[in-house]
Amino acid sequence: MALLEIYDTTLRDGAQAEDVSFSAEDKVRIAQKLDSLGVHFIEGGWPGANPKDIEFFRMIKTIPLKHADVIAFGSTRKASNIVRKDPNLQALLAAETKTITLFGKTWSLHVTDALGISLSKNLELIADSIAYLHGKGRRVFYDAEHFFDGYKTNPEYALATIRKAVEAGAERVILCDTNGGTMPWEVREICGVVQRECPVPLGIHAHNDCEMAVANSLVAIELGIRQVQGTINGIGERCGNANLCSIIPNLELKMKRPALTDRLSHLKDVSGFVTEIANLMPNKHQPYVGDSAFAHKGGVHIHAVLKNPATYEHVDPARVGNRQRMLISDYGGRSGLLDKIEAYGITLAKDHSKVDELIHTLKDRESQGYQFEGAEGSFELLMRKAMGSHRPSFQLLGFRVIVEKKQEDGTTLSEATVMVKVGDVVEHTAAVGAGPVNALDHALRKSLEKFYPQLQEVKLLDYKVRVLAANRGTESKVRVLIESGDHKDKWGTVGVSENIIEATWQALVDSIEYKLLAKG
Repeated sequence: MALLEIYDTTLRDGAQAEDVSFSAEDKVRIAQKLDSLGVHFIEGGWPGANPKDIEFFRMIKTIPLKHADVIAFGSTRKASNIVRKDPNLQALLAAETKTITLFGKTWSLHVTDALGISLSKNLELIADSIAYLHGKGRRVFYDAEHFFDGYKTNPEYALATIRKAVEAGAERVILCDTNGGTMPWEVREICGVVQRECPVPLGIHAHNDCEMAVANSLVAIELGIRQVQGTINGIGERCGNANLCSIIPNLELKMKRPALTDRLSHLKDVSGFVTEIANLMPNKHQPYVGDSAFAHKGGVHIHAVLKNPATYEHVDPARVGNRQRMLISDYGGRSGLLDKIEAYGITLAKDHSKVDELIHTLKDRESQGYQFEGAEGSFELLMRKAMGSHRPSFQLLGFRVIVEKKQEDGTTLSEATVMVKVGDVVEHTAAVGAGPVNALDHALRKSLEKFYPQLQEVKLLDYKVRVLAANRGTESKVRVLIESGDHKDKWGTVGVSENIIEATWQALVDSIEYKLLAKG
């Protein structure tokens, strides 16, 4: 079988996703990470479209990459420009990449309605743009934009655009499902026709508007298409692009098609890195690389997985850099609880009285609204308290939070006062903050950091509030979930109360106690 080519377009197509904005420096860091993963091509951006991409191509020239070629992306010349004076083509050449991906119109609708030119004129644009770049010593890949829609509307013309591209020197022709509306059986039929017509290797570029991008990509590869394009985590315009974090492990583990030469175990790390740089919330339910991909909650599931992971895991999570997790809840049962206890270095027999006590406590807490699936820091503290192995680092003597607004259009002021006792020392502190939660967090840290300097490392990473049993209106209980972290770890904690500040206090205290527990 011909070697598959993994073509990543996170930095160009992925950057067009809503809520995503990469700086040039961000793009360089992601490119280095993608190179370490072992992808073959990294599409860096469109140098003719914005200064940021021009800066990226300037910077990336100074960065040695071991595995990937960086590619500049752009369009065929504008109809009113002669080819050697087209600004877009000149910007592509100025990027100084060995390979250029050029896209052109394949769907007659776009030619007549978007470009406003004749079908024959569009063929001319494709041919002389590719020939010009090829004549300048560049390797050219041709993105046949909207190919599947174009083929379904006018197959003769769609194929004619591809012939022109190949005749002009294109070394790859990429079939694009730009609107993301093509079904897998259509991909199979159309790709089969194009393979008989096109003498150069083909690629597939699928969008996910019908949730078919991964399926369409795999069907195309099964038919013999050489290059697959996509983005890390599937980010991209509208509903996103084909997700390489699903495509690559499916290729290697399900289709037995090597793609990354033994770097598959880095996949989760790269997924998380891109999520972090893009400043997005992680999708924990994402296949293969999501935190929940190999997480087990039901007691029957946990009991079986502990005996043989294959009972409820379709692959070994370590193959993609992930890990098995046992979620703690009232669904988990004795097996899951014992496994979790052992993970903290405590060994108990199944019939130990503490096991029943812990199960009872856990179910009682969850009936009150506590949730420990995303708050394993709170669960470890709960467990250690029940075992009698935890001593609190401080004692609360009282706290007060004041929220004040003096004028309708004035600024809201939040101030918190905390009194705690550490050993025999009483500490009474006050702090202001952007809101009551922020003020309470500042005051608590201020009172404790002189005793525990390591708390300066802790940052509050995420704060969520969930209203429970909303039929009681403003008297309803709320659940507060806090994610905290330091330079090497992250942990979740939880609090529940009818009072949002009390629930927040519970979660904040657990966060600090967990940090001190980990250090102890």
